[in-house]
Amino acid sequence: MKYPWKLKVGNHVWLGENTWIDNLALVEIGDHTCISQGAMLCTGNHNYHSPRFELITKPIILHNAVWIGAKAVVCPGVTAHSHAMLTVGSVANTDLESFGVYQGNPAALKRKRVLRSFS
Repeated sequence: MKYPWKLKVGNHVWLGENTWIDNLALVEIGDHTCISQGAMLCTGNHNYHSPRFELITKPIILHNAVWIGAKAVVCPGVTAHSHAMLTVGSVANTDLESFGVYQGNPAALKRKRVLRSFS
């Protein structure tokens, strides 16, 4: 984490070992969200068209109950809506819809996340 004042963390959030939050812009993490070990949230990039290679930053928003898998990457400007899931090693460069399970590089919607009650 670079700038603590640009990080908002909800209640009951899990951050795995070696999670990297590169918060050059705002990062919001909702309640009951899990960011697994080795995952990276990256809010910055560079304008590769420019000879000055200027820094470009965009916020990352993870709504409630999102799960970012181990070694997954969330790119600048991505919003993961409620209960979205990004699987192990995947790269999200566009928004993740609610209850969507995303996989690959770039991450693509594979199925809906179905929650079941166990007793």
